[in-house]
Amino acid sequence: MTPDRLFESSWEVCNKVGGIYTVLSTKARTLQQLFPDRVVFIGPDAGQPHPDFIADEALFAGWQSAVKADETLRVRVGRWNISGKPPVILVDFRPFLPQRDTLYFSMWETFGVDSSLAYGDYDESCLFAYAVALVIRSFYHYYRLENSKVIAHFNEWMLGMGVLYLQKHLPAVATVFTTHATSIGRSIAGNGKLLYSYMNGYNGDQMAKELHMDAKHSVEKQAAHYADCFTTVSDITALECTQLLAKAPDVVTPNGFEPDFVPTGEAYAVKRENARQTLLRVVGKLLGETVDPDAFLVAISGRYEYRNKGIDVFIDVMNRLRQSGNPERETIAFIMVPAWVYAPRADLKAVLEKDIPVDEPMQTPFLTHWLRQMEDDRVMNFISGAGFTNHPSEKVKIIFIPCYMDGADGIFNLPYYDLLIGMDATVFPSYYEPWGYTPLESIAFGIPTVTTDLAGFGAWAKTLVPGDSVADGVAVVRRTDDNYAEVVEQISGLLLALSKKDPAERETIRQTCFDLAAKAEWKHFIACYETAYDKALAKAEKRKTSIEV
Repeated sequence: MTPDRLFESSWEVCNKVGGIYTVLSTKARTLQQLFPDRVVFIGPDAGQPHPDFIADEALFAGWQSAVKADETLRVRVGRWNISGKPPVILVDFRPFLPQRDTLYFSMWETFGVDSSLAYGDYDESCLFAYAVALVIRSFYHYYRLENSKVIAHFNEWMLGMGVLYLQKHLPAVATVFTTHATSIGRSIAGNGKLLYSYMNGYNGDQMAKELHMDAKHSVEKQAAHYADCFTTVSDITALECTQLLAKAPDVVTPNGFEPDFVPTGEAYAVKRENARQTLLRVVGKLLGETVDPDAFLVAISGRYEYRNKGIDVFIDVMNRLRQSGNPERETIAFIMVPAWVYAPRADLKAVLEKDIPVDEPMQTPFLTHWLRQMEDDRVMNFISGAGFTNHPSEKVKIIFIPCYMDGADGIFNLPYYDLLIGMDATVFPSYYEPWGYTPLESIAFGIPTVTTDLAGFGAWAKTLVPGDSVADGVAVVRRTDDNYAEVVEQISGLLLALSKKDPAERETIRQTCFDLAAKAEWKHFIACYETAYDKALAKAEKRKTSIEV
């Protein structure tokens, strides 16, 4: 069965704060092709700017008028300014704060969700999920969808209460719940505990108490159990869900990608050259020297999860290359990870804007933007402790770019993809990575990458290529709880070998990257979601029939 109407909600709809934004914004075009204007995304409207939201008063005009007249919901209706331009509803959840305790009691009474030890972003998330459910219920009744097949798809624990509310108050709607990473699994890994060696011995409820994750874990677990179809993004996370949530996913739904914004032909060459010139110009000013135009540029990016994302491994790899003295090409390593940034460096910004010649290193020649409490920053401390100097005599330099690459950072002023295209390699040596968009993005732009078999994407890539060399487009390194040094050594060797490739070999590798990335496009992976929709609708239909009887 396929849905007549599909609602998909997330905290990251029109709200770019993490990787799920990329998942949904790239999937949107394929969903629009399958369900033209019958897919509606629902996101939060809490006063923050929404640069990619386009208001449209004519869209669902009757429902908009009814909602405004009723005054129960505060919504804005329009289109998400991404490929496909799907309909989107932004809902303000703040007016529901007085109903919080009533909602939590209902969730405890009906589903056993324990919100008593909640803190942090729990209230906002759950109230948003509640508001999403109210939007769906309002839309459902206004358009009289009783005889239609309706799917409500909720992403991550933040939307868990939406699943539960509809199960109780609108059971005719089929629910899909996707966890992109279990809250407790991420917490175990982030707290330095051994996740994989002891996976079979962990009890999710017990670990939630130990790590003070009771409320988030509780709502996530119940949503997984009560949803008509529970999904996750990779086989490795499916094992995690089975152990920690005591519920095996019904379907694994890998994250795909859309190639429509990857330049081709001459445009690709122009973009790549512009990216390299921009990167090398900034580095040259920061280091007070002219950087070799053929320098080997390598990067890591993503969220600032120091251990989970393998940032520690990346710095150690670069330090191993620096100390070995083996690189034939000058090597510049970029850590493109948003941190607690204060402002772009005024001195660096000035010499870039005025093109002032610089013949000696700037103060702290590792950093493009000043940080708050820089003395406590783990990346800066590791760089310093490892002995990096960025002196002209050293073949390997390291640069920390601690800001969101949104095109207006004050130093590079180019979005992330417009800098990624200039790299020669990327490294994502993740310890905890349910899927791994960053390595997939890398090969989509023709940049070979190194990842691990603990990343969902890495495990998927290994089913298609050997993954023993970066010549495969993706090199997949085996990572365990206790082989850190081996991982550092292996990645060092892979990068050294890649840096020695001649231009013709590099071009062959680039094409290999494109070919592999094409196999991860949404047009291939969307079938997994169609399976999930079918399972959810079948279960909802069975429930509806039993209610009628």
